[in-house]
Amino acid sequence: MPLFLDLVRSETAASPERLAAALAGLRAYQQAHRFAPPPPMPVVAQAGRAMLRDYGGRGRPAIFVPSLINAPTVLDLQPGTSLLRWLAESGIRPLLVEWGSPTADDAALDIAGHVEALLLPLIDAIGRDAAVVGYCLGGTMALAAAARRPVAGLTLIAAPWHFAGYPQEAREAQLVMWTAAKPTAEAIDLCPLEVFQAAFWQLDPARTVAKFERFGRLDPASDTAAGFVALEDWANDGPPLTRDAARQLVEGFIRDDQPGRGVWHVDGTPVDAAALTCPVLDIASTTDRIVPRATAASLGTPLRLALGHVGMIVGGRARTALWEPLRAWLAALGPS
Repeated sequence: MPLFLDLVRSETAASPERLAAALAGLRAYQQAHRFAPPPPMPVVAQAGRAMLRDYGGRGRPAIFVPSLINAPTVLDLQPGTSLLRWLAESGIRPLLVEWGSPTADDAALDIAGHVEALLLPLIDAIGRDAAVVGYCLGGTMALAAAARRPVAGLTLIAAPWHFAGYPQEAREAQLVMWTAAKPTAEAIDLCPLEVFQAAFWQLDPARTVAKFERFGRLDPASDTAAGFVALEDWANDGPPLTRDAARQLVEGFIRDDQPGRGVWHVDGTPVDAAALTCPVLDIASTTDRIVPRATAASLGTPLRLALGHVGMIVGGRARTALWEPLRAWLAALGPS
């Protein structure tokens, strides 16, 4: 909260009216009614603290791999904006990886370690009939998993691979934040979500503040307000990263572009994205600020959107732009 308030004050320094509106929107968000979440879906496989939840359906199993940053619930946000439940009703059997909350005992588990110790055993539990769908950093990890296991197909959704494709100023800003946070992460063996959340805010600080100004003017009983609250709650929630996952993300990926240069080792050998033999659907957006189009692996069949990083999953155009093409592509892999 202090970091966010500093951002609000900085962006509205020249306008007391905007400051008042943003703070009013923030208060309205804090006081908004929250609906009880639905019961968790059944667990069909487990590897350490990671679980695989089954969303039903009768078609080919599709293992959804979310990012380590933020909770996986963006893929099942609320009625009407749940990609997973919609797919389950549309002939696909979606299964969601839930990473669980790391503890200090997990400190040495970097991103590659998450793939090796948690993700690959979950894929093994379902078998080679499964397709794998990775979102954001989960897509980076899903690509590595598909390079190590035979899978029916791989879908990458806004998944960074060529980290050199990030703007230089964004990479430098993340390194500055990590330098400040690193002593704490090493002391407690975990890296709080706020370190990366603050970096996301800095990508477009004006928009971050403006959305709270707009929220303060909404009818709190409207569907729009409920959707905003659900999305912000997701964005502000999530477990910490392990110490070494945070270090590898910033130093190995963002600074050194290990995946893009073909020097990221998983299961003992470098991951060669170009050597994948399974069908690939590569979804990227030309307007995504969090994972720019230039970072995409650019493999297989491309699907290019003009939607935001989160809007492509839960926005008003998500169903026609992403859900329906994804369902059609998964169905075209044939019966399991």
